Amino acid sequence: MPITIFIIALTCIISYLAWQKTHMMQQFIFYPYKMNNNPKEYYRFISSGFIHADPQHLIFNMLTLFFFGRQMEEVFGPLLFIVFYFTALIASSLVSFFKNKHNSYFQAYGASGAVSSVLFAFILFAPWAEIYVYFIKVPAIIYAVIYIGYSLYMNKQKSDNIGHEVHLWGAFYGILFTAIAFPSAISLFIYQISTFRM
Repeated sequence: MPITIFIIALTCIISYLAWQKTHMMQQFIFYPYKMNNNPKEYYRFISSGFIHADPQHLIFNMLTLFFFGRQMEEVFGPLLFIVFYFTALIASSLVSFFKNKHNSYFQAYGASGAVSSVLFAFILFAPWAEIYVYFIKVPAIIYAVIYIGYSLYMNKQKSDNIGHEVHLWGAFYGILFTAIAFPSAISLFIYQISTFRM
């Protein structure tokens, strides 16, 4: 079984169970305040990526992972992809952790940071691939610009409960990890951008 499918299945199962059991949700949720006061709680960097707010949140993340994770798993190989995904869960939440470690009200969940990492790793390899956004075809590189711009704007607005900051750091980590693992990816990306013809 592909690692991507296994991660999706496991995330769906754990999310469903957490919806049924409040104590499980509270045990898995990303809670910087509690983590800062007890290093044994650091497992939440990982566990929070396997629970979601609701079915819509889960479906959106897992569909994105399904379409792009399988392709990146082929590029990375199963072992490196596992390392990539799990370190992305941690890396995308680090800034949020340090900003909120004294905030007893802040909690978060979802795989959005790691999924964002996978998506941007894909974009690095295939900037002109077509991505469907609400049934509209958009070149991956254009989507990336819109995604970053929207996340920056919404992160400043603080008008919803979505972790836009995690999306941004996830995107950055996806590019950074891929560039380190495959140095040629940067030159390939630049070549594809510079030689594109309509």
